[in-house]
Amino acid sequence: MQSKSEQITELTIRNEELENYFSNTIIPQLFVDGDLILRKFTPPAMRQFSLREEHIGKSIEEVRENFRFHSIIDDIRGVIYDGNILEREIQTVDKRWYQMNILPYRIKRENRTNGVIITFVDITARIRDLRELEKLVAENELLIDTIVHDIRTPLTALGLTIQMLKKLTSKNMEKFTELLGYLDNSQQKIKSIANELVQSRWADIENRSPVETIDLENIFEDVKLTLAQQISETKSSIFSRLEVSEVSMSRRSLRSIIYNLVGNAIKYRSPDRRPEIAITSRRENNFILIGISDNGMGIAKDDQDRIFRKFERINHNVEGNGVGLYLVKESLQTNGGDITVTSEAGKGSEFTIRLKA
Repeated sequence: MQSKSEQITELTIRNEELENYFSNTIIPQLFVDGDLILRKFTPPAMRQFSLREEHIGKSIEEVRENFRFHSIIDDIRGVIYDGNILEREIQTVDKRWYQMNILPYRIKRENRTNGVIITFVDITARIRDLRELEKLVAENELLIDTIVHDIRTPLTALGLTIQMLKKLTSKNMEKFTELLGYLDNSQQKIKSIANELVQSRWADIENRSPVETIDLENIFEDVKLTLAQQISETKSSIFSRLEVSEVSMSRRSLRSIIYNLVGNAIKYRSPDRRPEIAITSRRENNFILIGISDNGMGIAKDDQDRIFRKFERINHNVEGNGVGLYLVKESLQTNGGDITVTSEAGKGSEFTIRLKA
């Protein structure tokens, strides 16, 4: 049995550990007791919601305007009452979006809820990306209509020429060369339209995706939020070890790349073990390397070059269309980077992204 001094020492150590956590976490968090008194908050909450030390010990009612979210009090009361976790996407009056999680604080020995822990994850960029995606879908629908319109004329000419070729007889073979010229013209026209469309789309993507300084940890957290259901269902473990925390690239492009690679690591998991995914970053000469490794199904050596080809699929037992890794490679090369893979069938894979520092 511990002496009183030993108990005090242990309590002091645990308190210091808790204070270190509060001081270093990057997520705004609030601790509100069962009487709706604000007991503690992390430094990011001070910055994000203009909280000050003198707010500690006050009723959350007195500082509710700091959060600019009208139903926060009712949500806190609801969690304290029923003991269930509340997850909600909220928008504050300053037009920013947050993933708000309210977790009940349980006193086990008394079997009751005596407050809540509230976390706020800024998802403004993700919501903006989703809206941009909706816009892109609408634009792509228009693009499809344009393709159909532009390609219909040469296709019609191609079909007519083929019909005429079928009707040729030995008596009028002098027209063969002329008809062959028509076929070639139609084929060149279709090829020209396809090339113009591809070039215009890549130029459009480059123009609308400005390069910026990105916090890798924020990108990873955003991707994990987006894949939360898949991570939960597969009991995936995802952790990061970052020697470099910032890179320069289009946020939308990098987020899409990381999302694709982490999503694939979950999708192509081994049936024999829980998915474990490690995300690393380091500097090597004039490049920043981002690694995403897993303990999944792995890729046979002969297939490792094929996976980056368009519409190429090596595993038909998993849903997909064979364009994800192709688009990842194209996007990286457009931004002056590249991607490679090392893998062993049955043991897992590691994809390495190279970006200019």
